[in-house]
This record gives sequence, C-alpha cells and structure tokens, in this order.
Amino acid sequence: MARIVVGTSGWHYASWRGAFFPSGLLIRHELPYYASQFETTELNGVFYRTPTEAAVRSWHDQTGPDFVFAWKASKFITHWKRLSARSVNSLELMESRLALLGDKAGPVLFQLPPQFQLDVDRLAGFLALLPRHRRYSFEFRHPSWYTSTILRLLRDANISLCLSDHHDAPAPWRRTADFVYVRGHGPGGQYRDNYPAATLEDWARRLRGWSAHGIDVYVYFDNDQKSAAPADALRLRALLERRRSRSPRLGRRSSAEPRAQPSV
Repeated sequence: MARIVVGTSGWHYASWRGAFFPSGLLIRHELPYYASQFETTELNGVFYRTPTEAAVRSWHDQTGPDFVFAWKASKFITHWKRLSARSVNSLELMESRLALLGDKAGPVLFQLPPQFQLDVDRLAGFLALLPRHRRYSFEFRHPSWYTSTILRLLRDANISLCLSDHHDAPAPWRRTADFVYVRGHGPGGQYRDNYPAATLEDWARRLRGWSAHGIDVYVYFDNDQKSAAPADALRLRALLERRRSRSPRLGRRSSAEPRAQPSV
C-alpha cells in the first residue's frame, strides 16, 4: 500500500492550547509535540511571508525522519502575479527554501483567489515554469476551473487537483495525478466545526481505495477554530488504522497488478 499521511494546515493556533497542546507547553516546543502526534503538516504561514533559511532548517531539525511538510506557495505567485511569467523569481525563492527541507519536502499547493476565473493559457504557461522533480497541487476557488480541459491539463502534467471542500468552489473528487491532495475546511467549507462521523468514514473508504492501488495521499484539515482540525485529523487517522487492521489481505501492490491511471 502507498502512504496516507494526515495532518493539519499549520500548527500554531492559540485556541489549540489546552485542547490539543498540553497546558503550559512552550511555544518553541509546539512543533516537536505536533510531530509526535502527526507525520505531516501543511505550511500555511509561508503563503503570507517567505520564511528565513534558519526557520526552515529549524522545522526540519525538530521533526522525525519520516515527517512531511507540504508547502503552500506564496500569495505573490497566486494572488499578485497570478501565475504569470513574472512568477519565476518567486518560484526560485520558494525552491531555495524547499531544498532545505530535503526529503521532508512534500507537495506544493497553489491556492488561487476566488476572483481568479478560468484561464487555460495562463495555467498552461505557468505549469511549464515548474521544476519537474516536485509534486504540485492546485486548489481552485472559482468553479469555472472544473472543466474537462483543466482536468486533462493537470493529468498530462501529473499535477493533482486539490480535493477541497471550500465554500467558494467545492472540488469534484477527481484524481489527476499519481498522488491525491485533500484539504478539509470544515462542514460547509467554513473553517469551523467538526466533521460528522459519516463524512470521515466516507473519506477513509476513498483514501484506502487509492492507497491500495499505489496512490500516495496527503490530507490536511483547515477547520482550525476551537481545535477542530487536530481532533478531526486524529479521528480520520484512527478510522484508517482500524480498517487497515481489519483487512489483512491489503498489502503492497504486487508487481503483476497494473498501476491505476489518473481519471478525469
């Protein structure tokens, strides 16, 4: 089976103290504690400001060898430069930081603004700028992007459509790459409240299906208010682990089994 990692979008939230983080835990110890509970996080703060090299090295050193950092690309790229050719310098700066994470660097997420409507040529030109050695995912915030042309463009470049339930433009659950990237923004995509058990059970079923066919899955909860995100991440992981223990026949994909192809 491929790897399924479950975590949250960021980890430094005041409302998590006492609910997720132990009371009295020093701020500088939050990431090590988080990494003792989860094996991945989505770096959300880097969307607003490029971190120093020292900060990135610190994140690397405070986490275990198998920890994975997803990277939310700078808003300079997605909101200000809007995927134009002027993004080259920003992409190079991002790459310089990602390189410091080494093997802990996971997928890069590009979250587009809700006013950014379908522009096939703009997206195609931007994809040509991306280094090919990394995994990328796109979260669209306007429904006009969910067309067969865009899904095919992502599939041909092995780039994941972010399976987001954000209220602006909930995404169809369509796989376009050899990995899957899920962002949960809470029921109704409103950044708050816990998911119903039935929703998480449905997610677990879908994720196990992809994993059984050799598809890596990254899941990040962004319903950060009142520590709902870490609670739901732990609930989903428990579902995945419980079902895995009940399915002894699920194992590594045999060499005779064909690799599943991206669907559009």
